[in-house]
Amino acid sequence: MVRRFVHGSTIVLASVVVGAVGGLGSWALFEALDHATSTRIANDWLVWLLPLAAGLLGLAYWRFGGTANRGTSIVIANANDDGSTPPERVPARMAPMIFGATYVAQLTGASVGREGAALQISGSLTSLLARPLRLNDADRRSLMTAAMAGAFGGAFGVPLAGAIFGVEVQRQGRLRYEGVLPALAASVTADLVVEGLGRSTPMGSLDVSLDWWMATRLAVLGVVAGLAARLFVVSLRAVRTLSERFVSPTPLRPVVGGIATVALVLLLGRDYLGLSLPLVDHALAGDLADWWDPLLKILFTTVALGCGIPGGEVTPLFVVGATLGSVMSAPLGLPATITAAVCLGAVFGAASNTPLACSVLVVELFGAQTAVPAAIVGFVAWFVSPRDGIYSGQRPGFTKDLRGPSPRANATPPPRA
Repeated sequence: MVRRFVHGSTIVLASVVVGAVGGLGSWALFEALDHATSTRIANDWLVWLLPLAAGLLGLAYWRFGGTANRGTSIVIANANDDGSTPPERVPARMAPMIFGATYVAQLTGASVGREGAALQISGSLTSLLARPLRLNDADRRSLMTAAMAGAFGGAFGVPLAGAIFGVEVQRQGRLRYEGVLPALAASVTADLVVEGLGRSTPMGSLDVSLDWWMATRLAVLGVVAGLAARLFVVSLRAVRTLSERFVSPTPLRPVVGGIATVALVLLLGRDYLGLSLPLVDHALAGDLADWWDPLLKILFTTVALGCGIPGGEVTPLFVVGATLGSVMSAPLGLPATITAAVCLGAVFGAASNTPLACSVLVVELFGAQTAVPAAIVGFVAWFVSPRDGIYSGQRPGFTKDLRGPSPRANATPPPRA
């Protein structure tokens, strides 16, 4: 008993260190990306450099990236490894490479996110710190889970959602409860570090009056959110497949993505470049989005990511969700602010197979009264979304088809469609 308590306490203390490192990395990344975004807005001409910048990033990752090219998926694979087929370790070079690549991508306007980069930085630094400790497989998995939780919780100021995300993202429909305490310790620590360094997440409080009729309409919103997640996943795979088929040299694929993005800017404007956070701000303020906003954000983002421009999917999917909720508020007769808030987390939760974490995220951001609406929309969206989400490192743990058998917990991942 004493030995087990000492061991558990050691892992929790190590998770606190991991959370502090992840929080510091997230803070530094977000400060840098704020500078990149403001610089791009002040200098419109920078967007025309996107094809050149994308080409240089593609060349760097092709020449030096190695396993870092797997991005967030290799971090997830290291967290859910069961010891039977150990995955390749998260490389130390992933942290500086994704930091610099994300800065350059945001500086030149690529429609990619930042939280995926924060996860990769945290996972890479944690792997580097853990190597001298000679941890066993179970302890190494716990610290990698803590790394993901710390990055997510610190990025959004949602420590509980961050802890749940760290354990939920590993397997579809399965939670590893042994990882919850280290994940919570890291997530809370990361949030405190980010807050202590001066970055705070704006919190709101929404008044929701729920009845059966509203719950029914929220379920319809969940179906639409799930279809949006499905469209994102399918589009991303299609762009990736086409780029691999028609552009043989790997370093040239990001160049094609950059050229395509510039062409889209000329046709459709600059609103969908970078993080596109003003679209979220307007949606949460109650301003109705245009019906094409979520579709065009999906287009810009899948073109960039599918062609290999480094970055994440989280913030773009939040933008898709918030604008989609705003668009659907009028036909469903629901308050625009509420639909934008609950749909913000639902689309990403469906695409990443993390509906519980994203429902809790909505509650932490917008108040306890959003709990049931967020759960309705989030879990219906997850049920409608594809089985295989945006992270190839995820393992199957539960089938969404209620008629079929659940996959074995230790089954190998299914091939990507």
